[in-house]
Amino acid sequence: MLKILYICTHNRCRSILSEAITNHMGGGKIIAKSAGSQPVGEVHPLSIKYLKEARIPTKGLKSQSWDELESFEPDLVITVCDSAAKETCPVWFGKSEQIHWGLADPSKVEGSSDEIADAFTACIKQISQRVQFMLEQDIKDLKNLADLIRQA
Repeated sequence: MLKILYICTHNRCRSILSEAITNHMGGGKIIAKSAGSQPVGEVHPLSIKYLKEARIPTKGLKSQSWDELESFEPDLVITVCDSAAKETCPVWFGKSEQIHWGLADPSKVEGSSDEIADAFTACIKQISQRVQFMLEQDIKDLKNLADLIRQA
């Protein structure tokens, strides 16, 4: 089983969406968690709303510090925001392959409710496509998987 840790500075939207989608699609091949370097302590309410609309389970999702997950020992650490990609990561990440998925932050979109919904839907779709790509690869060859994801 592949263990993925999604990192976003505040761990309230993109990393939460990624965790939920990956666990939903993973079918037992992948287990995902998410965390942040400066978590805000609560999941963005629209993240929960749009995950539920997409029929993706939200139970157990929480905003937490990466320090709380040191014992998780991820195989792959994926940063999903540009600021997290530039941060100095904890030493224990050194055992993991690390890649960056730049995702636009739908929680920052200002506009009509339709525009906000479209932003969340687009982000969920993009994450789903990336997770599907991972599932189509040989997840036992972690180095090759990380290289393939970087190139995708």
